[in-house]
Amino acid sequence: MKVLACDGIHEDGLQLFRLAGWDVAVAEPIKNPDDLAAAIADVDALLVRSATQVPASALEHARRLRVIGRAGAGVDTIDVDAATAKGIAVMNAPDGNTLAAAEHALSLLFALARHIPRADAGMKSGQWPKAGLTGFELEGKKLGVIGLGRIGGTVARKAQGIGMEVAAYDPFLPPSAAGKGSVPLKTLDDLLAWADIVTLHIPRTKETTHLLNDARLRSMKQGAYLINAARGGLVDEAALLRLLDEGHLAGAALDTFATEPLPADSPLRPHPKLILTPHLGASTSEAQQAVSTILARQVIDFVATGAVAGCVNLPPLTAEAAREVGPWMPLMSALGRLAARLVPAPTRLTVTYAGRTDALDTRPLTRLLVCALLGTHSGRVTPVNALQEASARGLVVAETIGGDSDGFDRLLRIRVEGDDRAREIEATLHRGPRVVRLDGVEIEFDPLSHVLLLRNEDRPGMIGTVGSQLGAAGINIVNFALGAAGDGQARAAITVDQPLDDAQLATLRATPGVLSLQQV
Repeated sequence: MKVLACDGIHEDGLQLFRLAGWDVAVAEPIKNPDDLAAAIADVDALLVRSATQVPASALEHARRLRVIGRAGAGVDTIDVDAATAKGIAVMNAPDGNTLAAAEHALSLLFALARHIPRADAGMKSGQWPKAGLTGFELEGKKLGVIGLGRIGGTVARKAQGIGMEVAAYDPFLPPSAAGKGSVPLKTLDDLLAWADIVTLHIPRTKETTHLLNDARLRSMKQGAYLINAARGGLVDEAALLRLLDEGHLAGAALDTFATEPLPADSPLRPHPKLILTPHLGASTSEAQQAVSTILARQVIDFVATGAVAGCVNLPPLTAEAAREVGPWMPLMSALGRLAARLVPAPTRLTVTYAGRTDALDTRPLTRLLVCALLGTHSGRVTPVNALQEASARGLVVAETIGGDSDGFDRLLRIRVEGDDRAREIEATLHRGPRVVRLDGVEIEFDPLSHVLLLRNEDRPGMIGTVGSQLGAAGINIVNFALGAAGDGQARAAITVDQPLDDAQLATLRATPGVLSLQQV
């Protein structure tokens, strides 16, 4: 396995990859999409921070890439939709830099309150710039926190600790959450009108881009302050400059920008009411070490065990849950391939997990099944994009949990429909992975082995005839399971030691009494 680490990923995380046997390549930020596409052509995982952008064009031919890891929280520099369509998992490490980002927002808060940058610059230029730098005390001031997640919640807690009155707006929290925590929730309009200082702690999405536009900035208090140490683009920068020039806002502190690095000729740079820092929110040695090791463990575990943590386009799956579902994973893939042979153009898939299912997270199992079912078609299908691909191809996937397991601890029932026919498979892990019924006929076989599915006339001598044909071809029979269908026909699952070639299959199909034969 090979990982490419861009943007200065901390060495501690890279060492974890080396200890796990990975080949580690390191690169400076890659700004050109074509250069990035070439760099990831032969890698299994890509690690980035905020400098390397990962657009759809760079992923177009990334057939080997399995994971993109963001050493930090925001994934707006990665085209997650394009990665999902390509079956690539996108992971982040949002917990590693929580304290660093929160403390940086607070440092900007103090810097605004006491004019620290202007005072420092004046002193270093030989002045004694006391006049005009009268600040304000933070205790008793009203802080409006937009986004009450890990970072926003930490900012709120620490601000309360210095005596500030704190309220929040969170577009991702339901109204019912108001009043349940230590920070009261307000609507965005009410928060902007109430706060002396507003600080942003939300991701950048289509919905949050320019969340603070001209109208909303004007709805803030006269003389209020703004802090954005979250993501660039949340604030309309041109509108912000207008409001500062007009005197409606007293000042602002920005750590993130719509374009990064900030252009040298940006009108933000010389503005006297602005404090600017170059996206330093996560730039502490502790945070960089933490996010690199967290991300490395997530990627390694995902590839090795299927555990899903910190993934923005797959449901979470802990290492413990992965161990629980792990034994089922090879069976699900085998059953998906079997279903594809039985119904080559499926339009509906119904999956029932019967029996004891309380500790079984079925989401990754259904994705694996769909992935294998569609994998025989063109295009790359992985558990990441399996359900998306199913929808695009007109395959309806239905899942039910619970019900009678017919004496088994857990029983999996699969019904696949298409081309005016339906086939049913029942399988279990009891005494190993095995199918126990096919189309209601009790025949047992291991779908992970080489299997011939036979439908024949139910008359004496058929087993011997088929066995003789296989023996003459040098094929050893490992197991021969036979069941009567009750319609004058029988079903058989013949496990053999090696696959048959086309000529051998043709000979068997031409045998009198053989009605159909499939190799799976």
